[in-house]
Amino acid sequence: MFRNHFKTAFRNLWKKKGFTFLNLLGLALGISAFLLIMQFVNFELSYDDFHGNKDQIYRVQLDQYRNGELIFASSENYPAAGPALAQDLPEVLSYTRLYNLGSKNNMVVTYDEAPGEPLSFKQRKLLYADSSFLTFFSYPILEGDPISALSQPFSMVITESTARKYFGEESALGKSLHMKDDDFNDELCKVTAVVADMPDNTHLKFDILISYNTLYTRGDWAPGRYNSSWQRKDMYTYIQTREGVDPLVLEQKFPAVIAQHIPEDEQESREDILSLQPLTDIHLYSDLADEAEANGNGEVVYFMLIVGLLILLIAYVNYINLSTARSLERANEVGVRKVMGAYRGQLLTQFLIEAFLINLAALLVALLSVEVALPFFNQLTGQSLPAFGIWTSPWFYPVLLGLLLAGTLLSGLYPAFVLSSFRPVDVLSSKYGAGSKGALLRKALVVVQFAASVGLIIGTMIIYQQTNFMLNQDLGFESEQIMVIERPGVSARDRSLRSQQIDVFTEKLEKSPAILQSSRSSTLLGKKMRFKAGVRKYTDPADQELTFVFSGVDFDFVDCLNMEVVAGRNFSEDHATDLDTACLLTETAAKALGFDTPGEALGKTLAIGQFRWNPIVIGVLKDFHQESLKLATEPALFYPTLYGAEYYFAKFQARQAGEAIAQAESSWKEAFPGNPFEYFFLDDYFNRQYQNENRFQRLITFFAILAIFVGCLGLFGLSAFTAQKRTKEIGIRKVMGATSTDILKLLSKDFLVLILIANVLAWPLIWWLMNNWLQGYAHRIEINWIVFALATVMVLILALTTVSVQAIKAAATNPADSLRSE
Repeated sequence: MFRNHFKTAFRNLWKKKGFTFLNLLGLALGISAFLLIMQFVNFELSYDDFHGNKDQIYRVQLDQYRNGELIFASSENYPAAGPALAQDLPEVLSYTRLYNLGSKNNMVVTYDEAPGEPLSFKQRKLLYADSSFLTFFSYPILEGDPISALSQPFSMVITESTARKYFGEESALGKSLHMKDDDFNDELCKVTAVVADMPDNTHLKFDILISYNTLYTRGDWAPGRYNSSWQRKDMYTYIQTREGVDPLVLEQKFPAVIAQHIPEDEQESREDILSLQPLTDIHLYSDLADEAEANGNGEVVYFMLIVGLLILLIAYVNYINLSTARSLERANEVGVRKVMGAYRGQLLTQFLIEAFLINLAALLVALLSVEVALPFFNQLTGQSLPAFGIWTSPWFYPVLLGLLLAGTLLSGLYPAFVLSSFRPVDVLSSKYGAGSKGALLRKALVVVQFAASVGLIIGTMIIYQQTNFMLNQDLGFESEQIMVIERPGVSARDRSLRSQQIDVFTEKLEKSPAILQSSRSSTLLGKKMRFKAGVRKYTDPADQELTFVFSGVDFDFVDCLNMEVVAGRNFSEDHATDLDTACLLTETAAKALGFDTPGEALGKTLAIGQFRWNPIVIGVLKDFHQESLKLATEPALFYPTLYGAEYYFAKFQARQAGEAIAQAESSWKEAFPGNPFEYFFLDDYFNRQYQNENRFQRLITFFAILAIFVGCLGLFGLSAFTAQKRTKEIGIRKVMGATSTDILKLLSKDFLVLILIANVLAWPLIWWLMNNWLQGYAHRIEINWIVFALATVMVLILALTTVSVQAIKAAATNPADSLRSE
């Protein structure tokens, strides 16, 4: 029996190749899109999922308040936090700490025994790690003992690719590398273990780990500073709780720990709050200061999952609509089968087998399409999903089976019931209304289908506008044609000699005709200003301090970056007291201090109690965006410094980047020998903050286009059946003088009405969704009604174009042939 059903199903599908192709193409595209999105979603959700005790591991977050105002929200905290929590709270099983020296990007690592000349690289992903780190986490160990690898000072653990970079194919164990920077002062560290390269799906990526107790060798003061200090706040701390511990209940015990170890908080009107971040939530839900790397966005991930489900829904709607619309052609077949004794169950089985074959074929085509499209998809997402990696994913086979079974039932069950319900007497006596069965449902499904498509178009346009707004907004400084070089990792220990090195570099840099100006700063635009302090008017009481971000700059910084002084003047070498007493404020800072206009702030003395410094305001800068426009503008204070810079800026002539880079490299090597030369461009660095938004825009645009195309496939099929159903009517109308335009109106009117209804239904929901999304941006666009009108026009044009293909075909048919066929 089943063999006959399969034979009949194949014959029916082969007989109607056009119908089969439309259904197969629509389903294959929908399933392909869903599987691609599922790979993206699964990868984003899999961050740090490979660690053995992941459900019990948390990172300790530090939020610091002053006078009730949040001034500091960081992924790092006190060196003493981990030991104190483990000692004072029995719920904490163990802890491990990391000192993120690599974030300063100034460590130079040298292998002196390399063949030829020594190998030197600036290592960006370098961490000091507690001895428990390798047993705390589950990074694969290739060589060495994870228990003892970080137990001794000057021990080092490196990744496989780092070992290959320095030592080639030789074993790295026991070999030594020189670690050089201004703090470390050229110490020799021995490789005690090699770990596998970091997987892409971890928030904590490193190339080198140095034993944490190496920090204790820096002097008698070092153990206190790096182990038991409640002052500095630059350590990642992770804890592992005992099984069954509720993290929210555990957090309620943290204030007592803080009060015991930092009693001065209350006197200084300060409050430190420790909280726990689940390890597997960090990548998608954490956006704090001092993150180990730029994290993802959970909203984007789940939004893309919804998009994938919508595209899949649109594809299945196509199948249902086309199948029920074909009821006229199948009516006679059903009538004859029933007269010959076929039961309804047999007919249901027949039609479900056809749906099964279509879904199976679409699934196979989709799997092939996913592998072919994967390189392009990796470019869209910025991920490195491996070819055929989907086959090894634990979710893949259940999803595959679910798609096949659910797709067969959802797309085949209703058409099967419609087709098997025909009464033979009505069908064979021509009383059956052609294609009338399920007409109301088809219209409803078309509305749902195009409501989803319109929503995706509107969402895409709003995301594009917001991203474009952020990328093209006036930042308050000039970012183009600015080269940035980070301070050398190794320079003279003597301050006067170091100052001479900096002067030599700057002088030689500016000798190049390709370089217009140079400058220095302690902070980098596009990177969070970590240095904050309380500021007030000198005449205000101490409890009225406001928190400002601070940055040290040289005399040329404002001019080099073309920042605007709205009141007063810039720092100047002509004013000898500027280095000791002057400061600049931003407009937001001046307003926060109570000055009605920027000019009112000039000449006023400020009090910065933390440093016992009382600077005089000599100028006010126009507000600028230190970070992404997603964040509000913080009040900022600038102070002059000549040699305390972390970053060097060089403004170069247009179209002379090559000459500027060559001059900078030559000057660098002469001024700072032994330091690898590395640079980047300020505009590129600043725009990296928008990588999540750019990726979201690319993804939503691609899949919105795909969703519309799949929807138009269904519309094309429906219009074809509508034209076929009304063949006689079209022929009569042509005989009566109807033009091709009249035929187009006839066939498209009902569809266009449904699409207009879909637009009206989609507008409120998509406005609500996108308005909520925009609330996450401090600087954002206003949603304009033109976006909705434009999306509606676009969909109507696409629908009209799709239907017009069938209308032109119907209009070109000879009326005599049309009437004879009836």
